[in-house]
Amino acid sequence: VQLQASGGGLVQAGASLRLTCAASGDTFRAYGWFRQAPGKEREFVAAINYGNNRKYYGDSVKGRFTISRDKSKNTLYLEMNSLKPEDTSVYYCAAGNPILTYVSASEGYRHWGQGTQVTVSS
Repeated sequence: VQLQASGGGLVQAGASLRLTCAASGDTFRAYGWFRQAPGKEREFVAAINYGNNRKYYGDSVKGRFTISRDKSKNTLYLEMNSLKPEDTSVYYCAAGNPILTYVSASEGYRHWGQGTQVTVSS
């Protein structure tokens, strides 16, 4: 399984970005986005149930970020709107079979992409 994240960059506060994660290999129960800033713990951003398309979001991004996936392309997306400086982080896509009650726990994801940097200036 390979996950290739892309789409990060430097933007001003209020701007939008779309992250893409190209997946190859097996399919999994859930795909997610996490982020980690220097000196901070990895934070859950969003996840999507591959089977029923149910979506989950971290509290800090609800209403601003949207996760989606294109099954035909085996690609995961994260649309990020109204970006804030506190969104600055390295964003990772992940795939796995987490217990869906704990979909926000990084331990449930076995496969990780290499990360893409998002920097939001004020």
